[in-house]
Amino acid sequence: MTDLPFLQTLALVCPLVFLAGFVDSIAGGGGVISLPAYLAAGLPPHIAAGTNKCSAMFGTSAAAFKYRKSGNMRAREAAAAAAAALPGAWAGTRTALLLSPQALRLAMLAVIPMVALFMAFRGKTWDTEGRKGLPQRFRERYPDRERAAVILELLIPAGIGFCVGVYDGLIGPGTGTFLILAFGGLLGRSLVVSSGNAKLVNLASNVVSGIVYLVSGKVWLTLALPAALSNLAGGWLGSHMAIRGGVRVIRPVMLAVLALLFAKIALDAF
Repeated sequence: MTDLPFLQTLALVCPLVFLAGFVDSIAGGGGVISLPAYLAAGLPPHIAAGTNKCSAMFGTSAAAFKYRKSGNMRAREAAAAAAAALPGAWAGTRTALLLSPQALRLAMLAVIPMVALFMAFRGKTWDTEGRKGLPQRFRERYPDRERAAVILELLIPAGIGFCVGVYDGLIGPGTGTFLILAFGGLLGRSLVVSSGNAKLVNLASNVVSGIVYLVSGKVWLTLALPAALSNLAGGWLGSHMAIRGGVRVIRPVMLAVLALLFAKIALDAF
């Protein structure tokens, strides 16, 4: 599968995948670390993407469980977004499989700078907790339209889930960060709750993408299984720290993800 011996591949990939699970469970963006790790090990882009999805779902599931157990997840809106992410991730992954490896590299290179710029300009909005989201502002402006506000509380998460699910299936890195931004910016959720919601949605899109890649023969299972255990451990530890530390932990990690995004673009460019 690669030019490296298998043990050397494990030694390169597993620590980085552990770090990716740790970072992703706190602030999203773990794919910025894990996907380049698979590519650096010599996996072709589609195999790298498929193996990454299959291992990432384990860390995401551990983080989702921790956030849910601690009460830092709005179950109804997270479930609506996760359900919509399923067809979105399927559509994005099927599109990715139609692209050549060269086109997939170019797509990754084109999108990641946009992720970085978006994060840079919207970073300040993540610090404020308890901000009003669209449904709450709608209630205050139109107090007699309670039913419409309730519908908004489901439609907005569904729209978030579908759009980000497409992105996750097609490209991947930065998905969790986009979800945190969307739940915080559109629904006014705190950083910790946004992270909790994001994990359930990210888990749904990872499972769908992983299945599509697996059925298409684009997953290196021998590597995916030990990588999954590494990702699981990272996701469990990172979510524990995020829940305990809140904004104090999440914001610096998000800024670190931003720096990694820029570093990746610089390496790809030069």
